[in-house]
Amino acid sequence: MEINKINANTKMLGLIGNPVAHSLSPLLHGELSRSYQEQYAYLAFPVAQENLETAVKGAWALGAQGLNVTVPYKREVMNYLSAVEPKAELIGAVNTLVRMEAGYCGYNTDMPGLKKALKHDGICVAGANVVLIGAGGVANAALCMLLEEEAANILILNRTKEKAAKLAEHFMPHYPNAVIRVASLQEDYIALMDEISSERQWIAIQATSVGMHPQITETPIDAMEFYERITEGVDLIFNPEETRFLSLIRQSGHKGYNGLKMLLFQGIIAYELWTGHKVEEDVAEKILTVLQEELKSRA
Repeated sequence: MEINKINANTKMLGLIGNPVAHSLSPLLHGELSRSYQEQYAYLAFPVAQENLETAVKGAWALGAQGLNVTVPYKREVMNYLSAVEPKAELIGAVNTLVRMEAGYCGYNTDMPGLKKALKHDGICVAGANVVLIGAGGVANAALCMLLEEEAANILILNRTKEKAAKLAEHFMPHYPNAVIRVASLQEDYIALMDEISSERQWIAIQATSVGMHPQITETPIDAMEFYERITEGVDLIFNPEETRFLSLIRQSGHKGYNGLKMLLFQGIIAYELWTGHKVEEDVAEKILTVLQEELKSRA
């Protein structure tokens, strides 16, 4: 039987969100299905806000094995699931739906995906000083990962301090020993960083959409004093390959990585949940190369 040829045995997977036209997930999951000779078809479905519940229930009725969920529905989709995995419940966002007997169960694979991406790049946040830029969307998953990995000091920087404080307050009851500070990007956050740690060694995670294509010249932070304190930085944006944020980190002589590996690993974890397969490192590396080549072709 020819693998990936659509026939009556093909099982459906998909992505729902709005927009979805430029998603790399169909390519990623197509490569995974080919690697493991599985009969899955992964499609991207643009879903209007008023049709979200219908889309989830319709996918279930049609027998879809699972779905990914992207912006702007990662929180709202939780209303239409039969169960939500506890960590996803805490994060307050679901990006993967797994078919169960009574309906879909929601998971958040962004958090473990980021954890695996950091490990891949040799970044250890355990016991480290970490500055998290942003307080919405994927920042929730990033903060949960930092707390799970027991970062020594976490500083959340956001355009509005109130939103950063709200994010910290949400997690603190679950991690009472954590040290989280917050500040707005209008404050003297450089002085705060030096107050927290005189060593001036920080890992930075950029979790906003600032600098994403096509606004590639933008960055949430311009001050070189900030970048001089960053020993390793990750921008969760992957298009463009090098954001201005990453460029400034590298200009200061430090290491910077984009978010493509997080995309890769969150997708792999979703695939493992759907299929029960354990994806080997060599397969992950092969697919990473395919995704990198695809992004270059789109540039």
